[in-house]
Amino acid sequence: MKILYGTTNKAKVSIMENATKPLGIELISLLDLKRELPVVDECGKTPLENSKMKAETYYKAFGMPVFSCDSGLYFEELLEGEQPGLHVRRVGGKELTDDEMIEHYASLAAKHGGKLTGRYKNAVYFIVSDTEAYSSMDEALSTEPFMLVTEPHPKRVKGFPLDSLSKDLVSGEYYYDLAEKDVSTSAIEEGYRTFFEQVLQAHQQRMNLGKGLKNDV
Repeated sequence: MKILYGTTNKAKVSIMENATKPLGIELISLLDLKRELPVVDECGKTPLENSKMKAETYYKAFGMPVFSCDSGLYFEELLEGEQPGLHVRRVGGKELTDDEMIEHYASLAAKHGGKLTGRYKNAVYFIVSDTEAYSSMDEALSTEPFMLVTEPHPKRVKGFPLDSLSKDLVSGEYYYDLAEKDVSTSAIEEGYRTFFEQVLQAHQQRMNLGKGLKNDV
């Protein structure tokens, strides 16, 4: 099955390719379409609401199976009104660059004793057709808790600036110094792979039964 991933973030595409390739999914991104992209009004209150809005917009525009993801960042030490939540990059009405994000969140950690305990909560919404859609915001799509600190690691991965500020809670080591762990990738690849495995199975059952009802996975 050829599926459009509703994103222009190359780093996110790479992660999802790793998750879906074993399933025989042919993944393309918005960049591959080389067409004018519609504007998405991401006014949802949760990652799942935003992922649904994006998927519906891209499905309407391009008429092919498409999924979109969204995420929110939440810290144990912050009050509800202080949480980055859906607006990880947007601070004070401004869209931050990778370097600006590192500076901002390092300063935030400094205000709370030099570290924060955070977790990304992720959601996915997948539209196969007008009558078939699947969604999830399962805990398996969330990253493991991690420590966000003030001093960044010298390594950078474009599109994932906060990884350079992230440390493993148990060892206290930067994730980039732990070959087997990465706060934004391997921790959730299995969750996405499981989601798409379930989707493909449910889709095949629908094809066999000739039904078209919406399902949540």
